[in-house]
Amino acid sequence: MARLADYFVVVGYDLDKRGGCCGQGRILQRFPEKDWEDSPFPQGIELFCQPSGWQLVPEQQPASFFMAVLTDINSERNYCACFTFWEALDNTQLQKCETSKADEADEDPQIAHTERVFGPKSLVLVSRLDHTEVFRNCLSLVYMVHVERLTVPLETVVGNLLTCVIPIAGGAQRTITLGAGDRQVIQTPVTDSLPVSGSSVAQLFRQLGIANVLGLFCAALTEHKILFLSSSYQRLTDACRGLLAIMFPLKYSFTYVPILPGKLLEVLSTPTPFIIGVNSFFKSETQELLDVIIADLDGGTVTIPECVHISLLPEPLLQQTQTLLSMVRNWDQHSVSASVTH
Repeated sequence: MARLADYFVVVGYDLDKRGGCCGQGRILQRFPEKDWEDSPFPQGIELFCQPSGWQLVPEQQPASFFMAVLTDINSERNYCACFTFWEALDNTQLQKCETSKADEADEDPQIAHTERVFGPKSLVLVSRLDHTEVFRNCLSLVYMVHVERLTVPLETVVGNLLTCVIPIAGGAQRTITLGAGDRQVIQTPVTDSLPVSGSSVAQLFRQLGIANVLGLFCAALTEHKILFLSSSYQRLTDACRGLLAIMFPLKYSFTYVPILPGKLLEVLSTPTPFIIGVNSFFKSETQELLDVIIADLDGGTVTIPECVHISLLPEPLLQQTQTLLSMVRNWDQHSVSASVTH
């Protein structure tokens, strides 16, 4: 048995460090307040809540969800489910914050001259288990309790969430409730050694094609640097998860960051192999990487630098693999088409 979630964290815009076009986030609340001995609290979680930077906007943005992956000092992965919504802030309150003249000169004019601005606030679950949909549902429920002021106390919902324990593996279904009239069904994997891939492998093949995915597979096995680009944070996480899944039973032991914050882009210059995802907002800053294979998930392309040579699968294994994967993909497309027709 293991805890469903180790920590629940609320991260918001830091008004005290506001200045220029990009601010900072800070932890407003975290539960529990003390670290678990078997699972230390991940540092720098504020950066991963807003990978493109903490910013104020003049119009309210829709809520969003994605899953980030952090690796601790023991090489153990923490899955960080992040649900972000936007709260209205009083601009008069913002003007009271101490800012230098230099900061004021760089401030976004759209923000400076609006009566109301909106700042991001993130609800985060940190867990050693990978249950994306369950975490999405739990955080959505916490958000609804907070926004709609339901009769159930928010403390009860969070407390039930942090005290819930489930089997790590075994294949059984487990039904849980957070005490707000909800029912969450968790399907545990048959064994903890198999990767939990969901639909990520199929999505990766659809986005990049069979030849490109096999090329990335060989590049990962031969210790090349692989960078995924996308405007969707969840798409980045799914692509990285899918690539690791097709490498099973081999375990990737190098740097693995499905969502890299913009402030940490210098990591891309490291001499060691990696699998990293970056928002396409920073695409221009990745053009000078001479030894990095770039997979654009939005455009469906893979760019291999001239100095990089990938050793592909030998023939006839390569052709056989492509043929079998084509049969699976065509069968899948036929099944979807048949279900739509009927």
